[in-house]
Parts: sequence; structure tokens; C-alpha cells
Amino acid sequence: MANRFDDKVVVITGGTDGIGLATAKAFASAGALVYITGRNEMRLDAAVAEIGNGAVGIQGDVSNRAHLDRLYSRIRGDHGRVDVVYANAGVSESAPVDEIEDDHFDRLFDINVKGTVYTVQKALPLMSAGGSIVLAGSGAGSKGFANLSVYSATKAAIRSFARTWTTDLKDRGIRVNVVSPGMVLTPAMRTYLQNNSGAEEWMKGAIPFGRLAEADEVAKAVMFLASDESSFVGGAELMVDGGFVAV
Repeated sequence: MANRFDDKVVVITGGTDGIGLATAKAFASAGALVYITGRNEMRLDAAVAEIGNGAVGIQGDVSNRAHLDRLYSRIRGDHGRVDVVYANAGVSESAPVDEIEDDHFDRLFDINVKGTVYTVQKALPLMSAGGSIVLAGSGAGSKGFANLSVYSATKAAIRSFARTWTTDLKDRGIRVNVVSPGMVLTPAMRTYLQNNSGAEEWMKGAIPFGRLAEADEVAKAVMFLASDESSFVGGAELMVDGGFVAV
């Protein structure tokens, strides 16, 4: 029986760890031709080895348009097309509103917002009808967490992109949706929990399901929105947060 992503060319930015890596592994196991990006060459090489199945790593920073040009030039030469884009690369930093500085603001908007715009824009010449774009949102885009105003604003922008790009791309048959995780046991989250006593207990108490998500649970949501199983879903935000935002 054929895998549902056999011969599909899938681009995942920020694919070296956490949700990005879990998603890359899931797509590769389902037959996809996976390309990931990452800023750190050593971590990128390690991730490619872990993904296997012919995955390709292209070093680069999504906030640098020349780096994205290099990514898509390689894919154009290899396959001449892109079927799925998961614009996953992003950073999270905190700062109270009275301490926000230019470097904090610029870094988050450059990577999370501008990086998403150009990741998608530069993929479009290689995409055709039936293509799917999945953006990495966050439950923070719908909540009011203290000290996360800039990060949350970047994720609210991502949610808005899915709506407007659905309209922009409807005549081309390209769908755009958002996956918005809640609290996920990524390496970064594990480090945070180790350094903040009581944080895990608070999170579990705030999430109706009573636990944090695993990265592969988010990967399954991304794959659903990337597949034909969601062929009539557009401009939507799929929360993968154990009911935290809804309840």
C-alpha cells in the first residue's frame, strides 16, 4: 500500500529539533521527499541523519531572503516543484512591555513574521493546484500571557496570514492553514521546566487534558492539513493544545 505522501516534496523550516524535527520524521516515514532548514550546521546534519529516508538539510536563516533563495534553488534543481510548505521556524522570547527593546522586537518579527512571509512567497513559483501551506501559530496568539506581548503579536499575525493568503491563493488551488500548538514537551520546554519549579504542575492544571503534548501529536495535525484529507479546509486554525484555549 502506497504512503499518502509518496513523491511529495515537503519543505519544513526550523526542522532540527522539537516539533519541526518530529514533523520531518513523520513526513519522511510517509514517503515524502523532505527538505529541512536550520541555522546550526551541526544540528542540521544530526537532524538529517535522524530523519533518514533521503532527507536533505539546507543551512540558513529564514529571516535572510538569500538563504531562502538557496533553499528553493536546490529544490528547483532536484524536483522542480514544492507540494507542501510547513513554515515552522520561529523563536520565543519574553519581555515585559516596559522593557521591550529594538533587538527583542526586531528579532521576533524578523524570524517569526518576515521569515514566514518570505518562506511562503519564495515557494509559490514552485507550487501548483493541490499544494498546501501550513503555518506555525501558537495558542499564545489567542491568549494574554504576561511578558509575551511581542511573541504573541507575531503569532496573531501568522493567524491573519492564513486568512488573507487563503483569499490570495484560492484561484491557484493552494490551501493555507495554521497549526497552533499549546504547551509541548520539546527540548526547549523541558529545559524551561527544569529551571522553573512548579511550572509543569501549573501547566498540567491549566490544560483540560491534564498533560503537555508530545511533538509527534502536533506533527499529526500538520500532516492532516497538508494532506488531501483536509481538501475542503482553508484559512483555519487547528489548536493542538489539549483544550487550553477553547476551555
